[in-house]
Amino acid sequence: MNLPLQPPVAIPGTGHVPTGTGTPRIDGRAKVTGQARYAAEWPATDLVYGVAVNSTIAKGRILGFSLQEAEAVPGVLKIITHLNRPHMRGNGLFYKDMTAPAGKPFRALYDDVVRYSGQPVALVLAETFEAAREAAGRVETHYEVEEHDTNLLAAMGRAREPRKMKAGFSAPPKDKGDPTAAFANAPHQVVADFYHGVEHHNPMELFASTVIRDADGHLTIYDKTQGSQNSRWYVSQVFGLPKKKVTVRNPYVGGAFGSGLRPQYQLPLAVMGSLALERSVRVVLTRQQMFTFGHRPETVQRVKLAADADGTLRSISHDAVAETSRFEDYVEVVVNWSGQLYACDNVHLGYKLVDLDQYTPIDMRAPGAAHGMHALEVAMDELAADIGMDPLALRLKNYAEVNPADGKPFSTKALRDCYRLGAERFGWSDRAPLPRARREGHEWVGWGMATGQWDALQMFARAHARLHADGRLVVSSAASDIGTGTYTVMSMIAAEALGLPLEQVSFQMGDSTLPVAPIEGGSSHVTTVGSAVQGACEKLQKQLLALARKQGRAAFARARVHDLVFARGSMALRDDPGSAVPLTALLADGQLDGIEAKYLLLPNLLEQRKFVRATHSAVFVEVRVDEELGTVRVMRVVSAVAAGRILNPTTARSQIVGGVIWGIGEALHEHSEADHRFGRFMNHDLAQYHVSVNADIHDIDVLFADEDDRVVSSLGAKGVGEIGLVGVSAAVSNAIYHATGKRVRSTPITPDKVMR
Repeated sequence: MNLPLQPPVAIPGTGHVPTGTGTPRIDGRAKVTGQARYAAEWPATDLVYGVAVNSTIAKGRILGFSLQEAEAVPGVLKIITHLNRPHMRGNGLFYKDMTAPAGKPFRALYDDVVRYSGQPVALVLAETFEAAREAAGRVETHYEVEEHDTNLLAAMGRAREPRKMKAGFSAPPKDKGDPTAAFANAPHQVVADFYHGVEHHNPMELFASTVIRDADGHLTIYDKTQGSQNSRWYVSQVFGLPKKKVTVRNPYVGGAFGSGLRPQYQLPLAVMGSLALERSVRVVLTRQQMFTFGHRPETVQRVKLAADADGTLRSISHDAVAETSRFEDYVEVVVNWSGQLYACDNVHLGYKLVDLDQYTPIDMRAPGAAHGMHALEVAMDELAADIGMDPLALRLKNYAEVNPADGKPFSTKALRDCYRLGAERFGWSDRAPLPRARREGHEWVGWGMATGQWDALQMFARAHARLHADGRLVVSSAASDIGTGTYTVMSMIAAEALGLPLEQVSFQMGDSTLPVAPIEGGSSHVTTVGSAVQGACEKLQKQLLALARKQGRAAFARARVHDLVFARGSMALRDDPGSAVPLTALLADGQLDGIEAKYLLLPNLLEQRKFVRATHSAVFVEVRVDEELGTVRVMRVVSAVAAGRILNPTTARSQIVGGVIWGIGEALHEHSEADHRFGRFMNHDLAQYHVSVNADIHDIDVLFADEDDRVVSSLGAKGVGEIGLVGVSAAVSNAIYHATGKRVRSTPITPDKVMR
């Protein structure tokens, strides 16, 4: 059964839309009308339903199963465990997906070892979902229980250096200057300890995999993933299947935020079921099971800052200890930001791990920076209060014109503009210098601010473009759209390159058979895939010019591509509008049904490594605090962002707004509570795991500083996915201090902490 990929259709009547213009999502209509299909919604004949059974202990061994009651449920076809699973390769090397950290990745149903609470131990396969769910509840697993350790705070004494570093991770640099002596000799000192609990991603779309088996054994898999080619690689390597026998598709993804960077366990379980029964199989995790794989790691930090009376920073020390699993070393860039953001001659940065009997943490929006920047920015606010200095003035006093760690220049850095734009829009100059200065009714009003920084990344990608004889342009790459607006911005880039109306352009993605693209993560998709799309379309421009010459069009005889302008479906000389010729006429006269081009985008690392490439933000927050109830309301947020050229302000603003909302959730609500007696997360649903809801969110204002970065990408763009979150929780914390005079450093800032 071969179901064709259905790309979204552009909104008709939009006409030519240049980049930089606010444009509605071209996939919006498909989503709001239900035409967009997600991983659990693709139809298949003779479909089998699978439900995972999870361990009830945190550590031990499986002694056996009692399956009679489960197998007696009408409609049950098979129950797969480690004892009867399909063949899986034994060498752990083959299980490393493209984003795996150092170590031995977890393998579902591979052996009898229980490594964490909630680990899948069996898969029930049945003719209906209801039968599979009923039978799963009747599976009885017998264990040999071993003592477990899931308590980071109790295990701090055995913190260690990471054994190996994953690709893309930069270990903290060696000490700069003498931070200990500089701290001791400075007149103003701050020592601040921070604790950040576990957070779980909880995107709206549950993790699911629908494996559609063709008569010839080919598997077409619709997977909840941020990288179709990564999932295909994983399935092929784990089960020893030729790549041509596996196609993975993810045309629509209902949010992921990093949880889909790695294949989650429903994918191998669904493939196991399909291989065992030789039928199509669907496995969907429940909301509770969404808490049984990776999460933002629990982290403990200490920041020490010292400054002169005029605010000049003399010493920065930042140490962090984070959790990882027993089988992998998951690492994040938590402390490095403290050595980059502010000018200082004496810096110490340290980062350690503690092994726990939990699943490996995974990237969650702005991994590392969400915690590390929070600690730094709250400590900076404390230092400003100790000196008696305005928090914004302290940051401007120590503004880094070059990277303090190595002296490299920034490719672009419009952070000063962010400070200025945000402060002006917020009205920061009217801020009372001391806490507890303003009360309205039974609430104290406070203002706080913080800085954000995130990397500006570019990877490698391929793109293919085909201009059809009727003027339609189809561009493709195995990219992903996790709700960020990728379909729209890629179509805009292509449409602008050839001067076509947006409704004549289709961008195909979310299919592992398309040209290679990186996993959608790190705010790098526009700079990477977008640049590849631009490159492919520029090749088409050259072919069209060659056609014009071949057809004897005298106006173009000596023209070069930079002499041309593409607009309204035509090609013309920039200085001679009368020379315009429709692109369809060029193809018709050449008796061509279309022309096509491929492009490989490789970052210019030699050039890029000469610079520090980063996005920046300045976040300003107003809160109202009821000390008697301990409640905090975030009334206003102004987020000013510098992220290169903003190709689509509409979707970019949505990204920042979403990041701000999550930052409010990080500050006030989100925390996965563990009962260490059982080694288990207890609030594993949306009734008990609190996320921001409509009543929590008020005014959010987003501003973009003027920035154009041709080092990061030929488009001048950076990325906006992560930067919207960074700094928000710190600004909320700082505003609470300004309102009440009470300093609550750790997150979430729950009512009990405010009252305390």
